[in-house]
Amino acid sequence: MQKITPNLWFDTEAEEAANFYLSVFEDSRIVSVTHYNEAVPEKAGTVVTVEWEVAGQRFVGINGGPQFKFDEAVSFQINCADQAEIDYYWEKLAADGGKEGQCGWVTDKYGLCWQVTPTGLEELFGDEHPERARRAMKAMLKMGKLDIAALRAAADG
Repeated sequence: MQKITPNLWFDTEAEEAANFYLSVFEDSRIVSVTHYNEAVPEKAGTVVTVEWEVAGQRFVGINGGPQFKFDEAVSFQINCADQAEIDYYWEKLAADGGKEGQCGWVTDKYGLCWQVTPTGLEELFGDEHPERARRAMKAMLKMGKLDIAALRAAADG
């Protein structure tokens, strides 16, 4: 069992969101679903929590009502091996009402923020040659979806 599990607050769509994430990420599954009981008569029988797993990482979604919304203060980073993987996650997460952001950030249709980044990005920004790092950072700040080839070309000058 993992020590820390992200618990995500939804209005009423926790199960729908979990199924969406399962459709986006391979190696994922629903772990459990719990329902409100008669202790909450107006919600008895409806889903209260859903636990799912993506690549070994567990998440819990709770249908807690409309009081709280996601914002950019918390995001999940997806480390992508290549441009095809970046393109895949960007397209899937931005679909059906998601919102493309800057610098590799995308907000999905449930309002959850993701950073879709290439593996090795930190190496570009931490390059021992400060000018290479500056050029790469400057290029990234102009991008929505990250383009690995363009970032490397910018770093190379």
